[in-house]
Amino acid sequence: MMDNVYVCSAKRTAVGKSGRGTLAGVRPDDLAAAAIKSAVDASGVPAECIDDVIMGCAFPEAEQGMNMARIAVIRAGLPDTVSALTINRFCSSGTEAMAIAGAKIQCGLIDVAVAGGAESMSMIPMGGGKPSPNPTVVGEHPEVYIGMGQCGDNVSRDFNISREDADKWAARSHERSLAAIEGGKFNDEIAPVEVPLPDGGTFTYTVDDGPRAGTTTEVLGGLRVAFAASPKLGVCTAGNSSQTSDGGSACVLASGEAVKKHGLKPLGKMLAWCVKGGDPKYLGPPQVPAIHRACELAGIKPEDIGLVECNEAFATQTIHVVREMGFSEDIVNVNGGAISLGHPLGCTGGKLAATLLHEMKRSKIKYGLITMCIGGGMGGAGIFELCE
Repeated sequence: MMDNVYVCSAKRTAVGKSGRGTLAGVRPDDLAAAAIKSAVDASGVPAECIDDVIMGCAFPEAEQGMNMARIAVIRAGLPDTVSALTINRFCSSGTEAMAIAGAKIQCGLIDVAVAGGAESMSMIPMGGGKPSPNPTVVGEHPEVYIGMGQCGDNVSRDFNISREDADKWAARSHERSLAAIEGGKFNDEIAPVEVPLPDGGTFTYTVDDGPRAGTTTEVLGGLRVAFAASPKLGVCTAGNSSQTSDGGSACVLASGEAVKKHGLKPLGKMLAWCVKGGDPKYLGPPQVPAIHRACELAGIKPEDIGLVECNEAFATQTIHVVREMGFSEDIVNVNGGAISLGHPLGCTGGKLAATLLHEMKRSKIKYGLITMCIGGGMGGAGIFELCE
């Protein structure tokens, strides 16, 4: 149990649609820098007291290569003395960064860290610039390399999740996200990004691109399946799958001693993080044992969880997790999810933590969960406790 790891601030940029969205021309290291600066400013921690910065990135190459975290530290204006590390565990990279930082705090190696992630899916295509599957693995375990959409379709077929189920979940994601934006629920978690304009000026970007008014089950039902050869083989479409996206996230983590020393006011504690593996042809099933183990590590039961942020890589995967865990849909993704808000890969773990912690504070929820599927047949889960 990581009982001495306090989350003192949690920020994420608004998320842009990849390719054609607001952040398509913004470098990922700039997105990371915007999130880092906003999180440090909100935390109350003197920048010179930060011991390390750990950032996740699913495809750390090109504009998000060269140890992007270190570049982002410099870009954010932190002192040169602040070290940095970039790590990769695909879609859980942002939370994995938090877990590594938290573990270092827990065992006394450091007192204060920034952790999160960033991804530009506009600049770095899915799979990276030069995909090169291992020939032996392709021959012996080809399922390791199948597309994520096909994994989502496998879940629909093998776990009895219908197209109607998936479209209904997706429509509600948009409905909840639009309501959250209208109600200002994301305001406290958003790190502003200065976006360049063609005339040389900039504008401040603070509202997610993705949520679409008028997205209904009926509208989504008219879309063709995106990954399967026919509707008999799958249900995942562009409408009930996550949007490819651009964004950054960052959280400031501190020990109890640092909280006292600097007079900080934490949002919550990071109690546990767990990753489990499973059959690579699925997305979702490994999340279930990861959630159970994370609860054990945190010293709670699944029924103690009052709020869940489950990354909506695909509606089918999310529905599977909710059903298997027996969660009420009323506590899952209450402000929408990645189907409407987007899924900027390495950013997502920190983004989910920011949304979860701010909603826990607003709704006075004691225990919250973030969970996500991870490419290659893995699933992650993290438990947080509100600081009252």
